[in-house]
Amino acid sequence: MYNLDKFPLGIYEKALPKNIAWRERLEYAKNLGFDFVEISIDETDERLSRLDWSLEERKDFVNAILESGVRVPSMCFSGHRRFPLGSENSEIRKKSLELMKKAIQLAVDLGIRNIQMAGYDVYYEDGNEKTREFYIDGMKQSLKWAEQANVMLSIEIMDHPFMSSITKYLEFDKILNSPFLTVYPDVGNLSAWGNNIREEILKGKKKISAIHLKDTLAVTGSFPGKFKEVPFGDGCVDFIQFFKLLKEIDYSGPLLIEMWTEKSEDPLKEIQNAKRWIENKMKEGGFKC
Repeated sequence: MYNLDKFPLGIYEKALPKNIAWRERLEYAKNLGFDFVEISIDETDERLSRLDWSLEERKDFVNAILESGVRVPSMCFSGHRRFPLGSENSEIRKKSLELMKKAIQLAVDLGIRNIQMAGYDVYYEDGNEKTREFYIDGMKQSLKWAEQANVMLSIEIMDHPFMSSITKYLEFDKILNSPFLTVYPDVGNLSAWGNNIREEILKGKKKISAIHLKDTLAVTGSFPGKFKEVPFGDGCVDFIQFFKLLKEIDYSGPLLIEMWTEKSEDPLKEIQNAKRWIENKMKEGGFKC
C-alpha cells in the first residue's frame, strides 16, 4: 500500500541499470529508498516497442508494481523527438498521433496517470509558424484522447527555445484550454535558460503536476548550455533557494531525480550519491524529504 505520509521522491528509469526486468528495476528503486520510477518511452525502436506490449507483458508490469510497492505514475514520452507533432511532413504527423494514442492506451492499462511530453513543435527540423500550428492541432487531438482516458498530459520545460519557460507554456495552456494539460518544470532547464525561477514557479504553480531535478550549465552568448549529465553541484541551479520556494508555496507533488546512468559502471552508487546530495539540499532549504 502506498504511503501517503511520505514525500514522493522518484527516479528516472534511465538512471537505473538498463538490461534488467521491471521487477528487478523496481526492487532496486525500493532498496534505494525511492517511492516511484518514471518509465521512458523514447525515440528508439527498443523503447517505442513498449507501446505494442502484449496483454501478458502489461499484466507482468502491473504485477511488478503491486509486488514491489514502487509506483510508476508517470511516463516520459519523448518519442515525439523523432516523430514530432509539428512536422511539416504529413506522414510524420500521422505517425506522431498514432504513437500518442498508443501511449495513452498504454498508460491506461499500466495505471500511469501522467504522460510527460517534450515541449517542442519539431526537433530535427527547423521550426516556423506552420510547425507551431501543426503542434497546436496535434495537441488538441492528443488532449481529446487524454480527457477520454482520464490521463494527464504534462508539457516539460525543455532544452529547446520553443518551450524554455513556464511563461511560454502558459501561452499554450491558454490556447489549448484543457483541464488535462499541466506543466512539468525541469529546474535544470529553467535555470539554464536564465529564467527568474521564483517568478516562473509562482506564475505557474497552479498548473505544476511534477518537477524534474537535475543540474545544468547555463546558456550564454558563446555557449549553448549543457542540459544533460551535469553532476549535481557542478551546474547553475540554486537548489537550496529552489527548495525554500517549494516549501513557501507548500508544494506536495512528485519530485523526480533525472539521471542517465543506466550504462554506467556502478549506476546504483551514482544514484545513491545523487539522492543523498539532493536530500541534503532539501533539508538545507527547509523542505521536508
